[in-house]
Amino acid sequence: MDPILQQVVDREAIRTCVARLARGEDRRSADLIRACWWPEARFDYGVHSGDFETYLAWVVPGADAIKDTQHLLGQTHIELSGDTAKAETHVFSYHRVDMGEGDRDTCIGGRYLDSFEKRDGEWRIADRVMLYDWEQDWGAAADWSKGVMGYPFTAEHFPGRAKEDFSERWFAGEVK
Repeated sequence: MDPILQQVVDREAIRTCVARLARGEDRRSADLIRACWWPEARFDYGVHSGDFETYLAWVVPGADAIKDTQHLLGQTHIELSGDTAKAETHVFSYHRVDMGEGDRDTCIGGRYLDSFEKRDGEWRIADRVMLYDWEQDWGAAADWSKGVMGYPFTAEHFPGRAKEDFSERWFAGEVK
């Protein structure tokens, strides 16, 4: 393959891996998460670190206190070097957390520093460090389970993952 085209393909594979991991984390899906990390990978989130199995046990099923998450990914800067790469991805993560006196909504802004390796044509994370740029406590969580901004939902699937994950059925072609 033309070297420039190969770089484009490799960069897209890395971005896809980062997005698949965020989707897996939000759904606490061990299968999606496992497909993004090499088995001997390491991580350091500042508040927790270790090997991949330690990471997986931390994220799936996740802390009972963390009821909902959503990871929004920003730009990813990628530096390729043969079958290795370094990638910095900006992340904005929302968390609904039971603080013992009711749910609170919090957000974190930061960056993932990922070391990637390409093996047998597949890019996965070999090491991740999380950098925190800011955190904000948004206060008591609003009850959006029945509607938003004063408008009721017209169907059961609109509250996202609060009841079930409609997108899983949508991707599977079970609904239109």
